[in-house]
Amino acid sequence: MSKPFKFKQFTVKQDRCAMKIGTDSVLLGAWCSLKNNPFSVLDIGAGTGVISLMLAQRSNAELIDAIEINDNAYEQCVDNFEASPWGDRLFCYHASLKEFTEEIDDKYDLIVSNPPFYSEDYKTENKSRDLARFNDAMPFEHLIECVSKLLSKHGTFCVIIPFKEEVSFIDLASKANLFPNRILHIKGNQTSTIKRSLLAFSFRETCTEPSQGSALEKSELIIETERHQYTQDYINLTKDFYIKM
Repeated sequence: MSKPFKFKQFTVKQDRCAMKIGTDSVLLGAWCSLKNNPFSVLDIGAGTGVISLMLAQRSNAELIDAIEINDNAYEQCVDNFEASPWGDRLFCYHASLKEFTEEIDDKYDLIVSNPPFYSEDYKTENKSRDLARFNDAMPFEHLIECVSKLLSKHGTFCVIIPFKEEVSFIDLASKANLFPNRILHIKGNQTSTIKRSLLAFSFRETCTEPSQGSALEKSELIIETERHQYTQDYINLTKDFYIKM
């Protein structure tokens, strides 16, 4: 049985979720820019609801919606929302992304997703964990197509994916007129390879050369200097959430 995960301002129960709290979701929830003061936020594939909860803590967004297709994860997400200090701003829909996109007329100022992205061919014995982890549960093309319909004109879409998928994901997004504005590469330590890419997209195209207009903002984050010794950059990003930071 998984213990509840305690953050500074809220607690996340995760015993009914296939995917437990991990570094990826915390990085995404802490990194998403809120400088446009989004009124409405959508979390696609919410799981425990941790990213929505982080954004509720960080922002004044009046509407934070989440979508979760798995029965158990949906129920857990609802419970976590209701137990939080921001229950009046958080709502979880039990639906597929396709169903949700077809039924909702509203547009969102910020859309976030920590999508299932293990597209390798192996499967484990745990089907719900496989569904949460494997790309075939929500292919990138499908995610991008739906985001392009749900995102407001000046909105931002933030996602975390494996670094090896970055080029193809950006290419897919460009076909839906979504362009990267910020990219953060994540390394476990100084000598490890880049593991994850955090990407922020909008309908506004940026340039690689600053003189030609809005520049694409690229940076790198290293998590540890050695085992359980965290870098100052990582501490600064996550200290509002992790109790021990």
